[in-house]
Amino acid sequence: MKLVPVLICLLAPQLISCLPLMPFDCNDIHNYDNSRPNGVYTIYPIGSTSAVQVYCDMDSLGGGWTVFQRRMDGTVNFYRPWDPYKIGFGSAAGEYWLGLENIFHLTVRRRYELLVDMEDFDGNTAFARYTSFSIDSETDGYTLHVSGFIDGGAGEGLAFHNGMKFSTFDKDQDYSNYNCAENFLGAFWFSNCLHTNPNGVYRWGPSSHSFLGLEWYHWKGPNYSLKSFSMKIRPAQ
Repeated sequence: MKLVPVLICLLAPQLISCLPLMPFDCNDIHNYDNSRPNGVYTIYPIGSTSAVQVYCDMDSLGGGWTVFQRRMDGTVNFYRPWDPYKIGFGSAAGEYWLGLENIFHLTVRRRYELLVDMEDFDGNTAFARYTSFSIDSETDGYTLHVSGFIDGGAGEGLAFHNGMKFSTFDKDQDYSNYNCAENFLGAFWFSNCLHTNPNGVYRWGPSSHSFLGLEWYHWKGPNYSLKSFSMKIRPAQ
């Protein structure tokens, strides 16, 4: 069933601007006013009682992206247990995680693509794009489904994690004989164990400790922690 947002029209002198009253995602906001800038907006992924603030990327590859993970300065601790990863934490104006439950409700209602943006400490940028992204419900461990890789210079980093349940240090659902989240100080759809660790410890560039930082192995290898990292979705084209 296609969701149609209710609209609110704001009347100003010589200007009528119609915006979705309860936008489902950032793409709803972008579709009704594509001049709106990047920034924090309120969306309603589960209905009128589910208001949640997100950062909307209105520029990248045509805009309309709902950011569900954002790292930029190390001000937020991402080494957290299951419940915060389920409901979300941080601030949409800075570093944050939207919450697995919100991500599930978004992707179960619409078909999404995924964009992973990253930057190193020398100002170089790269991205990985996937034409299909979704996760299952908590009952199924929020299992990751991602496919249709398009290389933006970063290389393929998520195929190794495809089909995996989400793991935190207090809820181990990976394939390894040990707890990947605990050993690599993060939380993710770990397999045995990882090719990327976007929720790892914020570090500054080169490190002697493999995969403990914001790593994307196929771009910078296992010993380089990135400056910024974000994961974002929008309805598939």
